[in-house]
Parts: sequence; structure tokens; C-alpha cells
Amino acid sequence: MIFSSTTFIFVFLPCVLAAYYLLKETYRNAFLLIASLFFYAWGEPKFVFIMIISIVINYLTALGISYFADRGGRYSIRKLLLGLSVCLNIGLLFIFKYLNFTTSYLSKLIPALPVTSIALPIGISFFTFQGLSYIIDIYNKQERVQRNVIDLGLYISFFPQLIAGPIVRYKTIAAEIKGRKSEWSDFCQGVKRFIIGISKKIILANNMALVSDKAFSLNVGELTVVMGWLGMICYTFQIYFDFSGYSDMAIGLGRMFGFHFNENFDSPYTSKSITEFWRRWHISLGSWFRDYVYIPLGGSRVKRERHIFNLFVVWLLTGIWHGARWNFIVWGFLYFLLLIIEKYLIHPENLTRLKGILWQVFSIFCIEFGWVIFRANGLHGAFRYIKGMFGLNGN
Repeated sequence: MIFSSTTFIFVFLPCVLAAYYLLKETYRNAFLLIASLFFYAWGEPKFVFIMIISIVINYLTALGISYFADRGGRYSIRKLLLGLSVCLNIGLLFIFKYLNFTTSYLSKLIPALPVTSIALPIGISFFTFQGLSYIIDIYNKQERVQRNVIDLGLYISFFPQLIAGPIVRYKTIAAEIKGRKSEWSDFCQGVKRFIIGISKKIILANNMALVSDKAFSLNVGELTVVMGWLGMICYTFQIYFDFSGYSDMAIGLGRMFGFHFNENFDSPYTSKSITEFWRRWHISLGSWFRDYVYIPLGGSRVKRERHIFNLFVVWLLTGIWHGARWNFIVWGFLYFLLLIIEKYLIHPENLTRLKGILWQVFSIFCIEFGWVIFRANGLHGAFRYIKGMFGLNGN
């Protein structure tokens, strides 16, 4: 079930809203948890058990970490429980998202190794990262453990942000899970935001997709230079209106139920540099990698060689997070290179006005070419598409 479907808009959402506001506050979290699990199970019921396993893993390990922390010492046990939780969370993500990719390449080296074909549960990257952020914050004593499994289950599985984000931190909504006020003005703002999001998705993204899908599906000999550039530009807008539209819908739905999620996009295509673009694009993912990978590795307050290594790790993981394809890894490596050039050679904050404008134009072109790598059917397809944009395929 997707937010733009008639089933969701005219059946699921009205029923859930009506039941939610008719129930006493005591039962609302349990009802939302059931509704969220039902929402997730709609397309593929068996995957809801993966969600429940994730909830149980994070609930039990967090309780264990908190138990030993409250009794002083036991650092090694807390660290062991954290490692166990991280391994189990990442293990589930690896099995369902990356095992097929891994076995397909290992089978070339070891012919006897079978190639797996495991279906991918929708939204597994999002709810896995939410579970990881919760368990790490508990370990670092930045948040108090949630002893009610229903409330933790609601945090991990809440349907508005389950499919396409944003990645919500536990600390963002911890107080609202325990008790929230449902105000009419908030509900109206939520409806307005949902309408904006679904309009982005249906009116803009879906129509941009008609052009970009056509362009990327053409054979090399059929792709004209103009169609190549048009396909790239349309996909640039398609992915923005699609993704930011879903974020708007999630934020709007959250407000209808009394939750306030953080913004996930901030006019990213107006950015003056690559660094600024990633402060404005998919903000929740960027801040997750910053807080749980980049800063723990040392951030930028280290020697140059170490800083470059830190950036490499972050962008390798960012590429892998998006999917099990070489396209995504190369796409992440492209941003790693661009950021190294920007931070150590260009220094956009020190450029003159004219040079700053030229760097902004260059950055936007790099972002758009990055989307070609991201969207194309394989690395070979991306290379041939870019060649076609410059008429180098005989087209």
C-alpha cells in the first residue's frame, strides 16, 4: 500500500483516523501499532515478521544495556549487547538487501555456491537505521530506555515514515510517544502538508517519470542527444518531487496523529556547493551518517589523511545503503571525490562572486550526472547513456 493509492486515501487513512480519535488516549499507541503492522503487511504479509523481529531485538538488547548501566560498571557486557544488537540489525538488512548481490558475484568465483533469490522487504533500510539509532543512543546514555514494547514498536513501525522516511530519531518523538496533544490546528497543517506531498508525487514526479523512464529505456541507437539531456533533467526533478513528496506526506500524516517529524528536504537544488546540497538533501540520512559514523570516526578534527578516510567510509556506506548495485557504490564514490576536491582545492566559501556562481553551476551539473549513474541500468548502461548525451554512440 502506498500513500498515493486510492485504497490508502479513501479507505485505510479515514478508518484509522476515525478509530484513533474515537479511542481513549490509553489505547491509541497500541491501535497505531496494529494499524502500522497491518499497513506493512498489506503487500506481503510474511515480511511483517521481519519487522516484529527487529522490534524484539532492539527492545530486549536496549533493556539489557540499560539494566547493566543502572547497576554500575559492566561496561564489557553493555558493549557486548550493543555489538549483538548491531550485528543482528545489520545481519537482517544484509540477508534481505545484499545477500543476492553478494552470492551472484561469489558464485562466479565458487561455481558450487548457489545464487540466492530473496525478496526485499519494503522500507527495511529505514526501520533498521531507526532501530540502530535507538540502541546506540541508549548505549551512550543519551536517551532513557523504553520499557513498553508497544511504544517502542510504534516508534520503529509507525506507518507514515515506514516506506520512504524520513529516518526519525527516537529522541525526536520520545515525549510524543508517551503523551501528545492532538490539536485542530496541527491536524489542519498535517492535511495541508499531505496534500502538498501527494501533489508533488502524482502531478509532478509521475509525469516527469514518463519522460525519464522512456529516455532510460531506449536503446543506444534510439537515444537522441536532446532526449538524453531531457531524460537526465526530468529524472533530476522526478527523484526530488517523488522523495520530497513522500517526506511531505509522512510529515503531514505524523501531524494528523500529533507527531512532529523533522524536515527532510530544504530546496536542495538551490545549493551553491556539493557540501550544501547534502545539508539540504535527505537531511535525516545525512545527519544519521554524521552522528553515528563520521563523528565517531573522528570527523574533520583529524589529520588530512584520516579525514579523507572518514569521508571515504561515509560515502561508501551511503552508496551501499541505497541498494545492492555497483551503480550506487560508484555514485557514492563520485560524491566522495567531489567533496575532497571542494574541501581541499576549491573552498567555495572563499570564492569570488563570479567563481562562486561558476562552481554552483558546475555542482548542479555534477549532481545531475550523478543521477544518471544512480538511475541507469547498470554501470555499462550509465556509461553508454552519458556517451549518448554527447552524441558519442553514433546517435
